[in-house]
Amino acid sequence: MPAFPARLAPQPRSVAIVGGGLVGSLSACFFAKRGFQVDLYEYREDIRRTEHVRGRTINLTLSARGQAALRRLGLERALVAEHGVALRGRMVHHAAGAGAGALTAVPYDPVDNQCIYSISRRYLNEVLLTATEKYPNVRLHFRHKLVAINFKENQMTFQVGEENSQVQRSASLVVGADGAFSAVRRQMMKAPLFQYSQRYIEHGYLELCIPPTADGKFAMAEQYLHVWPRGSFMMIALPNQDCSWTVTLFMSFKQFEALDTTKALLDFFGQHFPDALPLIGTERLIKDYFSTKPSPLISIKCNPYHVGSSVIIVGDAAHAMVPFYGQGMNAGFEDCLILDNLMQQYNEDFSKVLPKYSEIRNKDAEAICDLAMYNYYEMRDLMNHKSFLLRKKLDNALYQIIPKLWIPLYISVTFTSEGYSWCLKNKYWQDKAIRAVLGVFGMIMLLVVVLFIFFFIHAIIETPCKLFIVPEL
Repeated sequence: MPAFPARLAPQPRSVAIVGGGLVGSLSACFFAKRGFQVDLYEYREDIRRTEHVRGRTINLTLSARGQAALRRLGLERALVAEHGVALRGRMVHHAAGAGAGALTAVPYDPVDNQCIYSISRRYLNEVLLTATEKYPNVRLHFRHKLVAINFKENQMTFQVGEENSQVQRSASLVVGADGAFSAVRRQMMKAPLFQYSQRYIEHGYLELCIPPTADGKFAMAEQYLHVWPRGSFMMIALPNQDCSWTVTLFMSFKQFEALDTTKALLDFFGQHFPDALPLIGTERLIKDYFSTKPSPLISIKCNPYHVGSSVIIVGDAAHAMVPFYGQGMNAGFEDCLILDNLMQQYNEDFSKVLPKYSEIRNKDAEAICDLAMYNYYEMRDLMNHKSFLLRKKLDNALYQIIPKLWIPLYISVTFTSEGYSWCLKNKYWQDKAIRAVLGVFGMIMLLVVVLFIFFFIHAIIETPCKLFIVPEL
C-alpha cells in the first residue's frame, strides 16, 4: 500500500458527500447553495457517460415531500414538466374469479385531484448531477470507493478506480448518502450505543417492460399506477414519457425459482396476468425474465444518524425501506430539506444541527419504514377485498365532508409535509373512531333486534288468549 501524505486538518466549511446517487447529489446542491466547498465522491462511474447503470432501476414516484425539496433549489418545474408523468390513482386489475379483466380505479385524492409523478431514476440522477456542476464550489469524484473513516480526525480513505491505489481526503463535515449498504454507516456501527437492525423480506423483484403500441401510444390508461394484486404476490406498472411501461413483478424467491422453464413462465402469466401477457409480448417476456435474476428488498433502521458534529447519514443510509409506499426517494429528499432548515435555524452550528436532526428525524423515518412494509400487504392482498375498497370509499367520503379533520393515511403521507409518525398516529385514531362508531351502531342494531323479538313474542302470547275467550250469551 502506498504511503499517505502528511495529514492535513479539514478546511473550514468543507463538506464531503459520500454517494452520488439521488440524495447525495441533491444534498451537494443544498450545501453548495450555502457556500460550502463540496466534494462529492461516488464509487461508480459517471452514469451520464455510461450505457448501463448498475443497481436498482425501479421507477420512482415523486410526491409532495420530494417536490418541496426540489422546489427549494428551483429544480421542481423542469423535472416535473419535462419528464414526469402524472398519476391520479391506482388501477386495479382483478384476478380470475373476481371478474378477470375487470378494472377498478382507486383515486389518490378525490377532493383536490392531487397527483404523484412517475419518473425515471436514471434521468433524475443525471439531472441532479448536472445541477451540482452549476455551482463553482462543487467537485465531483467518480470511481472513488470509501474504505475507511477516522472519525476523530475526519480522515477518509478512498480506493480509486479498479486499481489498488488509495487516497486520503478530509472535510469538516462528512455526509453519508451511500445507500442501504452504506460504508459510512458501517463505520458508525463500531461506536457504542449505536442501534441498528435490518430485515430482508422473503420477496424479491424483477423488472419487465410493456412497449408502446404500434402507433406509439400508451397500451393502458396512463394516469394510473397499474396494480395486479394476487394475494401472495403482485405486479405493478408505471408509465414512462416514451409511452412504455416499467413493469415490476414482486413475489417470493421460491416462486421465482419455480418459474424455471418457458412453459412454466407462460402458464403462470396466462393464469395470473392474462391481460398483461399480450401487452408485454411473449418473446419480450421470455427474454427479459430469463436475462436477469430477481433482486432482494431490505428495510433498515438505525439510530442516531450522526457522530459528534462532523458526520451524518441521510437517505437510505439512514432508513432504507421497501419501495411499496413510493416514499424512499421522497423521504431522502425531505432529509435534505430538514437538514437545510436546521442549518438556517441554528446558524450552521453543526454541534446543534446534527443532534437535532437525529432527534426529530428518527421517529418519522422508522414510521415510514413500517408503513412501507404494511403497504405491500395492502397492495398485493387487501386491494382484492371488498371491505378494503369500502373503507377507502368511507375515508374519501369523510375527507370530502370534513377535510381538515379526516385526512386519509395515503393523502397525509403523500400530499402533506406532516411527520410520518403523525400520519401513522392519525391512522390509528381513525381506526379507533370507526371501530367505536361501528360498535355503537352494532349495539343500537342489537337493541332494535332484541326489542323486535320481545314485542313479537309478546304479541304471539297475547293473541291466543283473546281468541279462546268464550263470549257471553
